[in-house]
Amino acid sequence: MKLSVIIPAYNEIDTIGRILPLVAKALPGVEKELVIVDDCSHDGTREWLWDNLGEADGRYAGVAIDTDGRAELQPLPSEAEAGIAFRVLFHEHNQGKGAALRTGLAAATGEAIVIQDADLEYDPDDWRYMWPLIAERGIADVVFGSRFFGRSHRSLQFHHFFANRLISFIFSLLYNQTLSDVEVCYKMFTREVLESLQLAADDFGFEIQFSAQVARARHWRIYETAITYYGRDYHEGKKINWKDGLKALWYLLKYRF
Repeated sequence: MKLSVIIPAYNEIDTIGRILPLVAKALPGVEKELVIVDDCSHDGTREWLWDNLGEADGRYAGVAIDTDGRAELQPLPSEAEAGIAFRVLFHEHNQGKGAALRTGLAAATGEAIVIQDADLEYDPDDWRYMWPLIAERGIADVVFGSRFFGRSHRSLQFHHFFANRLISFIFSLLYNQTLSDVEVCYKMFTREVLESLQLAADDFGFEIQFSAQVARARHWRIYETAITYYGRDYHEGKKINWKDGLKALWYLLKYRF
């Protein structure tokens, strides 16, 4: 089973080169396809992706970043069964995270898909708790990560914590689910789930729309597992704000009724 990793990126020049090696080495032995979508960055992310990965062709063992910040694709041994393919897509104008995700999902070819932010808030090593539920045990169709279960997470502003818990509580109430973290980045799911979705959100409303359509289908097996969260604040590049929280509350009602 091949895993497609969808990585939306907008102004992540300080982190894009650091997250890709972590993504590449996660789930060793699993065939992976990294679909990176630049949403018209203007801080150098776009140029870095084009210069380093824009013409990547074939399968590789991984990627390393040298001391000058350049990507070095590592050759795949001839006897290797699993490799990594890189696909880089570019938006001509900024459209929003949801639009970048939809572009990436449309290009994905894997039998399973996972969403990965281009910053360093999430650790791809946590996929080892999600992947077996879908690919090995075959008991889940969708696996949500949760920043509020058991593993480490950075202590940040209370209103972010409260807003996430409130949105998840209202979601669970409206959609008769028990999800603790619907706004989480980490969502891993099968191609069958992807093909059932009709996603249209361009902004952070993607998280609610995705979760709402999965929940309303009433036949997907939904699991949740603890993940680590290395949250960042606005000085470190965090983009979501209180306006997105208000929109999320509206989307909860919109996609339910």
